[in-house]
Amino acid sequence: MSDAYSPIPELNLLKAFDDTCTDFYSPGFALRPYQQGVGWTDPDNPEFEDRVLAFARATTSGSRYALWRCDDRADLATLPVLFLGDEGDLYITAHDLRELFWDLLDEDADEPTPDREEYRTTRRAYHTWLQQNFGPTPPTYDRSPMEEHGWRFADWLLSVGEEDAAGTVIESLELLEVPRS
Repeated sequence: MSDAYSPIPELNLLKAFDDTCTDFYSPGFALRPYQQGVGWTDPDNPEFEDRVLAFARATTSGSRYALWRCDDRADLATLPVLFLGDEGDLYITAHDLRELFWDLLDEDADEPTPDREEYRTTRRAYHTWLQQNFGPTPPTYDRSPMEEHGWRFADWLLSVGEEDAAGTVIESLELLEVPRS
């Protein structure tokens, strides 16, 4: 059995960096045991649990990040990233892990930014790590993650019996005026 954090090389790189940190590099973000239950919906729904791969805390209040196994592709790092909110929010927040990693640098996050030098030093180290491992700039996409994957995600939620969750996603898609394509 492997001692790797996950079967995803990009997450293993982040875990190795994370293990060297003495402070947060993104407010509210913290890796958690890979795929150790989502803790967001009814645990008696194995179809949901098998396709939603939790890997990090997204906020200090308990929201989570997870990958949505929308298909059986081999490269799990290219799967859409979900935000599973502790207050019922549910949406696709990034096209893939690389986009999420860059989004963690967003200074406009909902979490308060710590005002201490150790945090700023760790954040600069994260930015350097990000550039060294994934290039000098964030990836770009023609459409938002919700535009790209939202309706398919809502349909999948309905197919696995998660009507309330699907309703939350559909409400967001309608607010964003994302047409069904």
